[in-house]
Amino acid sequence: MLRYLNGDALSNFPKLRDGMHRDHAAQFRDRLKWEVQVDAAGFERDQYDDLNPLYVIWEMPDGTHGGSMRFLPTSGRTMVHEHFPTLLGGADIRSDHIWECTRFCIAKGAGANVAAALMLAGGELMRAFELTHLLGVFDARMVRIYKMIGASPQVLGSSGEGRDKISVGLWQFIHTDRAKVLRRAGVSSDMSEYWFKRSLGHAIKRSIAA
Repeated sequence: MLRYLNGDALSNFPKLRDGMHRDHAAQFRDRLKWEVQVDAAGFERDQYDDLNPLYVIWEMPDGTHGGSMRFLPTSGRTMVHEHFPTLLGGADIRSDHIWECTRFCIAKGAGANVAAALMLAGGELMRAFELTHLLGVFDARMVRIYKMIGASPQVLGSSGEGRDKISVGLWQFIHTDRAKVLRRAGVSSDMSEYWFKRSLGHAIKRSIAA
């Protein structure tokens, strides 16, 4: 199931929190060989985790972390603006209605539906908070995953070649895409909206529902 948790609420779910940061280390440092900081406990955290972001976490039946993403409004500090500004081609994308999504992580052994569930959650955030777009940096391996899920972004700029290619893209909410992602995730619309309301305490407005 999906949980939507602000950073200051993670302490209420230590099993999910610790699993998420350990899985970040396993994915980004160990598998992808990124230069990230991992502490003595095996947790991968960065400066953006200190900004009280919103996390979307897929919780496995046993309560462990199955996958997650992190969101911050582009009106504040973001990874794109501070580390990948050249990929924007001179554009200055800053808005309370555009959020950055980072740290897309899938735990080892998680089901094939988890990636789609996380993308579904991104769409639910767009519906609930009336966002126009999500902004994110992604590597070459993610292009196939986004296409398979049915939620490909508009690519704004790229650098590098082959497996080393890095791109920045914008996702726009499209009602027909939501139906595809729901099917891929194996989740009903009602259940997705229930998970959202249970986590954040308010319903997604039906006037903008698919």
